[in-house]
Amino acid sequence: MTAVIAESAGPAEPAGPGSPAAPAVPAPTGRGRIVLARLLAARSAVVGVAVVLLLFLLAFGGGLLTPWDYATPDYGALRQPPSGTHWFGTNGVGQDVFAQTVRGLQKSLVIGLLVALFSTVLASLVGACAGYFGGWTDRLLMFLVDLMLVFPAFLVITIVSPRLKGAGWLAFVLLLALFNWMITARVVRSMTISLREREFVRAAQFMGVRPLRIISRHILPNVASFLIIDATIAVGGAVMSETALSYFGFGVKAPDVSLGTLLAAGTSEAPVFPWLFYFAAGLLVLFVLAVNLIGDGLRDALDPTSEGARRPRRSRSRAGAGAGAGATTKRTSA
Repeated sequence: MTAVIAESAGPAEPAGPGSPAAPAVPAPTGRGRIVLARLLAARSAVVGVAVVLLLFLLAFGGGLLTPWDYATPDYGALRQPPSGTHWFGTNGVGQDVFAQTVRGLQKSLVIGLLVALFSTVLASLVGACAGYFGGWTDRLLMFLVDLMLVFPAFLVITIVSPRLKGAGWLAFVLLLALFNWMITARVVRSMTISLREREFVRAAQFMGVRPLRIISRHILPNVASFLIIDATIAVGGAVMSETALSYFGFGVKAPDVSLGTLLAAGTSEAPVFPWLFYFAAGLLVLFVLAVNLIGDGLRDALDPTSEGARRPRRSRSRAGAGAGAGATTKRTSA
């Protein structure tokens, strides 16, 4: 941490002749500020954050911009192209495509966020407990992880999902989260095994701190950077999984809509009525790309050893070296 702060402070000015060399004083800044500065320096990550925020505003505020409800048909406008009355056109029963797209985006985003949240929490708890306690606890939890990895998730969800029609979309969220945590749990276990031998964990053990408190206060905060990156990327993956399952009729059920149900309804009519398909498809692609950009930016910002985090530092060092060479040339010519 000290080395990173010292590097971010910039090169010290050369001392004059005869003056004692003053030690470089690091800038008074914390790790959070350094991470934020690196994240803001990554233009792709900033663009991704802006796009995601705009999509969330559209999903949760776009319905206020139109007088049409996503389930209310306009029988006088069937399969009408985009116009001033219906911005994204209408479908075969006269429903406003803009209102339906906004509702579908909202539902897909909520499902993606909840799936990422539940799966990340479950993976962090299972992986941290397996890595910290070891022994039979580790063997039992890893056997459960291996057993879950054997099951084909898509096939199991397609079999179980029709039986949960009365449980609502929240049961679908839990079902998706149940098959989306195993790989993350294995990585957290490996990181916990290396962390449990560190001095601060040993000191807490000698002081009689309870194991669960050690996991929550010392283990999980030290793997938080990985969990943040994994959860960010998991949102995009969960939205894609929900879209795929809803496309085949195993996700969100009518009369509610999601991006998957909109894509399924508009696929056959896309060549003739493209507005029924391409608006929902475009928002889906835009969201997944933006989430991936945010994930790459967070990885570079939270990991000082990554290539993206080192690139600005090398650029500054080259600039400093160029300035020093220019000053040497001026002194020589003088």
